[in-house]
Amino acid sequence: MAETNNTRAVRVWDLPTRAFHWILATSIVGSVITANIGGAAMVWHFRLGYLAFGLIVFRLLWGLVGGRWSRFASFVYAPGTVLRYLRGESRPGEHLDVGHNPLGALSVLALLGFIAVQVASGLVADDEIANVGPLNRFVTTDVGLAATGWHKEWGANIIIALVVLHVAAILYYLLRKKTNLIGPMLSGDKQLAGEVPPAADGAAQRALALVLALASGALVAWVVSLGG
Repeated sequence: MAETNNTRAVRVWDLPTRAFHWILATSIVGSVITANIGGAAMVWHFRLGYLAFGLIVFRLLWGLVGGRWSRFASFVYAPGTVLRYLRGESRPGEHLDVGHNPLGALSVLALLGFIAVQVASGLVADDEIANVGPLNRFVTTDVGLAATGWHKEWGANIIIALVVLHVAAILYYLLRKKTNLIGPMLSGDKQLAGEVPPAADGAAQRALALVLALASGALVAWVVSLGG
């Protein structure tokens, strides 16, 4: 690992986490575009939704067994920790700015949560024109219509707002705090001072991620198949 001015490159984001991040970003952008185009593009809207479904399942699993800084245990903070972070305080060994800091963690958790809700609403939606979610037959007409309304309006707008907020935060850190958050999500490494434990990112870790990704895909395929 290269060293620069008392810092060294530390692997923070493992490859599976980085792949998840960029594929999910692509699926969200693609879902918004295809939803606005409508018509034949809705086929791809559904496919991208299923992709997002699988990615969320994978991330929930990876949050338990992934690299150190990708685990929920490393960025699900107690309210007191968030308040101390806002006051500029930290305790020895906390490393609040290595992975997701307390504010970034709230953004990530909100995105994951609302994307999960958006996927769930899409699975049971029915626009009464040509697009029906695969699980719509398991809910009442009123529930299906309510899910459609949420999916097309509140759900979509909230996710777009969260994505805009996420990008704005990245730009703020880049322009005002001179901290590049995009580079580490591409390379996996951050230049850090002190003794910071790196995330595991070897062949075994990546093989495990592949198994979990395949299992997540199989689960999504099974759920979709329930629609007949």
